[in-house]
Amino acid sequence: MTRSLVVWDESLLAYDLGEHPLDPVRVRLTMALANAYHLLERPGVTVRKPAAATDEELGLVHRADYIAAVKAAPDDFFFQGFGLNTSDNPVFDGMHEASALIAGATLTAARAVWAGEQDRAVNIAGGLHHAMPARASGFCVYNDPAIAIADLLAKGAERIAYVDIDVHHGDGVQTAFYDDPRVLTISLHETPIALFPGTGFPEETGGPNAEGSAVNVALPPGTNDRDWLRAFHAVVPGLLRAFQPQVLFTQCGADPHRLDPLADLRLSVDGQRAAYHALRDLAEELCGGRWIATGGGGYALVEAVPRAWTHLLATITGDQLDPATLIPREWIDLAESLCPERVAPQRMTDDGDVRYVPWVPEAEPTPLDRAILATRKAVFPLHGLDPYDPRD
Repeated sequence: MTRSLVVWDESLLAYDLGEHPLDPVRVRLTMALANAYHLLERPGVTVRKPAAATDEELGLVHRADYIAAVKAAPDDFFFQGFGLNTSDNPVFDGMHEASALIAGATLTAARAVWAGEQDRAVNIAGGLHHAMPARASGFCVYNDPAIAIADLLAKGAERIAYVDIDVHHGDGVQTAFYDDPRVLTISLHETPIALFPGTGFPEETGGPNAEGSAVNVALPPGTNDRDWLRAFHAVVPGLLRAFQPQVLFTQCGADPHRLDPLADLRLSVDGQRAAYHALRDLAEELCGGRWIATGGGGYALVEAVPRAWTHLLATITGDQLDPATLIPREWIDLAESLCPERVAPQRMTDDGDVRYVPWVPEAEPTPLDRAILATRKAVFPLHGLDPYDPRD
């Protein structure tokens, strides 16, 4: 029986930027839907409340002057600097406490897996992957994935793989470990030519002492389930097998969904479900099942995010949910009462087509195939792999 930890408490909803796309209702509705299917009551599942990360733990990634600024900014209406008090990162009462709690929740998840207490662990409220050592960015104050990874390195981890499937480049995590060969960061995202944060080109492959430790798949706008899965399977499994990680850490932003208002990929919840399945299988194959997951972005607050992350929770805690499962009436009523301008879905599927054709070099490549080959040419030789051999 797989042992799974869900780090959860309603206090995690306090990370609330106000009238803002990153609305904590997406997390509330996810947990309500997961509870409607009794996912947290499955055999082998533990639910644990988080404790806030300490300043010392935050300091594994963030500068002391930045942490001090996060604490001070809510009390100064005219505060400027460190990326705070902007439209992307407005300040709010209790900002430090709420942000430190999310970081602490991801630390709890990571430590439980690394210690062998749990096989898998998830913090749905986490995944704030844009925050930099001394700057808030992209709705993110403290970078909980980077903090948790740094903590595992301090505990003796030698090879950690981080796979980021958010529609935006996982720039903060890449920056934190760009010169560290112990961490392999892989990000699949919409091309930075079209989307924030403007980084994540295939040529970003790691610093002078860690060549090949950063991997970026820059996907063309309009990429659908079949093409996204084609790209994933053309890049991720081969690199993970070459790297042989001890633990897999994933950021599972739900914003590649076709209804997401802030980006232009075209995945369905079925494609996202297939991605979670693939990540689980890779963790089983390569890491003895050790898998740490977080949420991330996602702005189709009712239509997509709760279903995607409920599929993630189902995958973490045991058997996947049947995509044809009907959504309970009480959840639909809750969603429409909290977000009356939105229409709640009726089933756990979008009837997406997840049958993909495995990648091979094409004589007349599509834009997607050119993106795949650009990544493979940039990184695969640094791992001893042939960029033109689809078996690698």
